[in-house]
Amino acid sequence: MTTDTPQDELLTALQHYLQETDFAHLTAIDQPDLTALFSDLAGLKTEVKAESRQFKATLDSLSEAVSTLKADNQALVDELAKANERLQQQRREDERALLREWLDIYDRLDAGYRAVRQYRPVDGLFRHSKPQDVRFIASVGEGQEITLKRLEQMLQRRRVFAIDCVGQPFDARTMATIAIGNDPAQANAVVLEELRKGFLIDDQVLRLAEVKVNKL
Repeated sequence: MTTDTPQDELLTALQHYLQETDFAHLTAIDQPDLTALFSDLAGLKTEVKAESRQFKATLDSLSEAVSTLKADNQALVDELAKANERLQQQRREDERALLREWLDIYDRLDAGYRAVRQYRPVDGLFRHSKPQDVRFIASVGEGQEITLKRLEQMLQRRRVFAIDCVGQPFDARTMATIAIGNDPAQANAVVLEELRKGFLIDDQVLRLAEVKVNKL
């Protein structure tokens, strides 16, 4: 009978295991080179910083380019707005010049129409042709009246309207005094007669009305 206790048996088995087991394979595993590892990490960190600086420089360049582009775009917008304003102003001036030429034509037509309306045939001369003359003059007057109305409609479509003068107080903003009258039945500085029509376009004077003003 053996006298070894269980503890002795365990110690004997452990000793036998340690003697029989080869631990060389455990130490044969290559251990990492910490110096090389830290060196690689430092190099990587430096490279990341360099790329970060380069990326930031690129972003700054792009930001500057965008700012420059915005400034150039705003300058272009401002210049286009000014050019458009100049173009609109030129168009308004051209339109007003063209409309004044129309008004000259209107004056001639109106003068002819008034002359036709004031015509009275002579009773003693050309008695045999008087009816035909009267009809001819009447037809000419009708044609003149139609032409005048057409021209007035064309002017109104272009926002041009005649200035109401006769019987109104004189207004230096829209009228020019050409003649002076003296009518005690009328108030002082009232327009007695319109010598040439004046016109407004968009509530602005296109042409002053030439009038005869009462002066007591």
